[in-house]
Amino acid sequence: MASFGPHNDAMNISGSRNDVHTDPRRTLDRAMATAGGVISEVRPQQLTGATPCVGMDVRALLAHLVGVLERIAALGLGANPLAVNDSAVDDDRWLDAWWASAGRATDAWIDDALLDRHMALPWIEGAGAKVLASYVSELTVHTWDLAVATGQRPEWDDEVVEEAFAAMRGMLPVENRLTRYEEISAARGFDEVTVPFAEAVTIAQDASAIERLVAWTGRDPRRFLDTTPTIPL
Repeated sequence: MASFGPHNDAMNISGSRNDVHTDPRRTLDRAMATAGGVISEVRPQQLTGATPCVGMDVRALLAHLVGVLERIAALGLGANPLAVNDSAVDDDRWLDAWWASAGRATDAWIDDALLDRHMALPWIEGAGAKVLASYVSELTVHTWDLAVATGQRPEWDDEVVEEAFAAMRGMLPVENRLTRYEEISAARGFDEVTVPFAEAVTIAQDASAIERLVAWTGRDPRRFLDTTPTIPL
């Protein structure tokens, strides 16, 4: 997969909010690499296993991860990312599908002007850099979901996770999330919106970066510390 090359250097995003200091394409590049490593280790016997995402088994979560990249690509191309649905993939083609979608996401955001372009989704609005960073947060959280579901402990890129956490804090309020997003969606003419994250979970101050990120999204990492997924034979 091609990387973002010159975008790998940190840069200021003119016209964006002060809480976005780096080029999120660089962060996305590294987040996709971490996720790709986790996907590569998923075994066929694990595809029907449960995940921290309610209602999603491993196969559905893989489809959702690929769908996140397709929505990132749609956003960069000026299309409606909410119109992109998760698609089925042959069970032996998940890694290929991942890198193909990663390439499309990379190509769609190659224009620097996108970082300052105003974009709006039901749950976030602002410069393209800010909106893209929110998707990197979602990608990172779901990578953790997949790792937990398949018994993996990847080496997390702490810089990526910290930037994802900063973006997630800006996107998700501390509490009353469903009420908040219902109000936002109504104001923007949406009939309804599903908030995929529960209320934040209290966690120790010395928790790792990835634990703090997933706890903010309503996942309790302590529930999964010593669990091993059951793999059907």
